[in-house]
Amino acid sequence: MPKRKSTHAEEPAVAAPESRRRSMRLQRTEDETEPKAVKNEKASKADIKTEEDKPSTKKSRTSKQETEPVVNKSSPPAKKATKKAIKREEVEEASPSPAPDGSEEKNYWLLKAEPESRYENGVDVKFSIDDLAAKTEPEPWDGIRNYAARNNLRAMKKGDLAFFYHSNCKEPGIVGTMEIVKEHSPDLSAHDPKAPYYDPKSKPSDPKWSVVHVKFHEKFNKPITLKELRELGAPGGPLDKMQMIKQSRLSVSKVSASEWKFLMAVAERSFQDPDIVIDRKLLAEYEAEQFERGNYDPYPGKDIDL
Repeated sequence: MPKRKSTHAEEPAVAAPESRRRSMRLQRTEDETEPKAVKNEKASKADIKTEEDKPSTKKSRTSKQETEPVVNKSSPPAKKATKKAIKREEVEEASPSPAPDGSEEKNYWLLKAEPESRYENGVDVKFSIDDLAAKTEPEPWDGIRNYAARNNLRAMKKGDLAFFYHSNCKEPGIVGTMEIVKEHSPDLSAHDPKAPYYDPKSKPSDPKWSVVHVKFHEKFNKPITLKELRELGAPGGPLDKMQMIKQSRLSVSKVSASEWKFLMAVAERSFQDPDIVIDRKLLAEYEAEQFERGNYDPYPGKDIDL
């Protein structure tokens, strides 16, 4: 079995201290008889010799250790663990730093409402984007009685943006946008027997349903119809992973940042001139391709923070 290498660069011999003490006694005897000049000369030589005999300092020992690496004879499991630790450190260094407080990314949503009259429990549940635009106070988005939709409501943060979607009408589709101005709170309409979506199983002491408050943001010149959304949501299309396309009956759904930007680009390029006919499907396909390549600004001439 090989000997373990010393951690010191050099060790003085065991007999060295006794030898030094003997030489110093002889030196003191000679000092008593020799002239002062000779004494000084010999003292200088003795100092030089003593300095040479001193063991290496801590700094020089460290330096020597660094230039003579010790062969690592770790077992295979230890080597594997070391490689994993190195790889984990590399991944952590490559990962982006978390966003500072107050600079969280904005989330996007799609909320459905019915713009045409329909009665539920004797109450007309009609509510359009024009109704929202006419409101002077934040509007509660109540009546959600589906757990997946409710969970999406509870995930919303103040400042998030949402598409306003006209549902259960002659021409369903996205008609504009709104902003979340107040995060979720209990939906008190669930406890009111006269409310259109009364739920006797939901108790004030243990509310099952939630509501958020929204305000009007923008109405599109031309809606993005359900037919167009389905075409763009076909396999391989720019919206093929959109939650609203995959779960068409969900009244509150998540929209990714790329889906939001793409749909806003489609809405901004809408034409109202009846003399101009444009194939919006082809336009959307072209814009999706350019968007993936990063070759164009979806909001030309505008400074919009998403």
